[in-house]
Amino acid sequence: MEYAVLNPTQMHLLKIFAFDNSEARALEIQNVLTRYFQHQLNKEADKLLDEGILNQEILDQIMNEDLHKKNI
Repeated sequence: MEYAVLNPTQMHLLKIFAFDNSEARALEIQNVLTRYFQHQLNKEADKLLDEGILNQEILDQIMNEDLHKKNI
């Protein structure tokens, strides 16, 4: 059996959950993390748009792709 080694972020989150393991706290942390990663994604998208790497045509193409299909 293989064991995964937890990274520092995972360890920190485990410590947070050990402090207050209520469902409300879990949802609050999930919301905070979601907002953080959405902000990071928006910053990167803005950068790509500003650099001309990304545009509306490319976004439209991505929107119509099935990103869940497996490439075999």
